Parts: sequence; structure tokens; C-alpha cells
Amino acid sequence: MESNLLERTVADVLSEALSAADDELFVVNPTADTIDELVEVMDEESPTVKLLADEGVLKDVMDDFLVASRAADHVEADRLEIRTYDEPTNTLLVDDESVVSVVRADGRVAGLTTDDEAFIESAYERFSDAWDDAEAFNLRTPAISRVQSTLRENLGEPTADDFENVLASLETARGDGDGLDEVTISLLVAAKNEDLLYDISKWGEDVGIASKATFSRTKSRMEEMGLIDTEKVPIDVGRPRLRLKLGDDQLREASADDLASVAQSMLTA
Repeated sequence: MESNLLERTVADVLSEALSAADDELFVVNPTADTIDELVEVMDEESPTVKLLADEGVLKDVMDDFLVASRAADHVEADRLEIRTYDEPTNTLLVDDESVVSVVRADGRVAGLTTDDEAFIESAYERFSDAWDDAEAFNLRTPAISRVQSTLRENLGEPTADDFENVLASLETARGDGDGLDEVTISLLVAAKNEDLLYDISKWGEDVGIASKATFSRTKSRMEEMGLIDTEKVPIDVGRPRLRLKLGDDQLREASADDLASVAQSMLTA
């Protein structure tokens, strides 16, 4: 980046830094919002991003399935590596040719650069060393592309399409005890399509979303709150399985785009 970027969004500053970097870019001490924007603007053309961030910030932002699953896509594609870093510093974007400080003021964002070669070299060496000493952050969330493809394979097109539409209608997907997380969303779309609890929970466990026990507990809570119903389906051998159904007319009449907002209003009523 050859000049300062003034009165731009964080996404704009990050996009410029990504396009200017050749092989790798250190993103140092970002805020949660900056990590969210970074994951959003990265694509197949991005250089390798080495993210050095506070562990508490990482845990908080990666609790949102929307952010974490996109980040996992980049990790699986070898475009993103994440390690923990607890040294105080500004949010910095560093490669071997530039150092950019991301500054926020009065609702605006600037990317302030320097052309001091000695400073750039020193900063690059500092964070290369910090990277070597840092511990990897364990991102347990599965990649969104794998989630979508396996859901389509195991539960079919309608359930997978509804899952994608519900996610697209949300700003965040973090349950926080009462809201919509990835397990709640999975069960909602399965109920909309009258899938079996066994099928959706087995898929969820296999892909790495949550255990079958977590799916079962969440199903029971949603059933108690009237969001879903179940009916027994006999099988040749063993206990009957449960078919999921939506438990309220508001949900049954809602489109996939509105399903999340209706369910959220019922959860917080």
C-alpha cells in the first residue's frame, strides 16, 4: 500500500492490504469486528493470512458459527492460519514491504502507512518471530462449504437450501443460551422438511457441528418451547425413530427467509 487510506471501512482497508501483499500478510491484534470483516473479504486470490490475535477475542468471535465456519473454509484452503498473541499493539497489517496501522476515529477508519524501510523490516522480523513463538488456535467449527455439501448429500436439496437461506437471513448465529445457533438452525430446517432426528443428528455429529447428545438435548428444549413436534416412526428392528415437525402455525407458514426471525421471537417471548 503506497499511501494512507482515509475515510474508508475496515473491509476496504483489509481488501487493499490483501491485494497489495504478494505471499503472506500478518494481521496483528485485530478487534472482533476486524476478524469478522477479514473472513468476509478473503477469497481464493488472497495471500496466506497469518492472524495473530488475543485468545479471548478469538474465542468470542469464533463463537459465531457464521464467522467460524467461513474462517474454517479459509483454513482448509491453506489461506488462513490462526495463532494467539497477547502483546498490546495497534491493529496492524504487516508484510515484507509495508506496515499499515488500522485506526478508528469518529466513526471512520483509516489505514495509516509508512515508507520507512528500516521500520518495515524491523516490524516484519518482529512479527515473524512472534508467529514462530505463538500457539495455534484450535478452530473446532467445520468449514461452511463442507457443512453445506454434506447436508445436501445426507438430507437432500430442500433441507440444504433452507439451511443456507436461514443462515443468509442472520447477522450472527451464536445461541447465547436462548438464540439461534447452528444446532437450533439445523433442527428447525429439519423439522420444516420433516426429516428424522436420527438423520440430522448423525449428520451433525459426523460433520463436526455437535454431538448426537447435544442435538437430542436441544430438540427436547425446542419441543418444550413449542418450536418443534415429533412423531414416532416404526422401523423393522429397534426403537422407533422420531420425525421432526414444526410445532407452531407461525413457523409452518413462514418462508425459509423468515423462519429464523419467527423462531427468535418465540425463543425470547
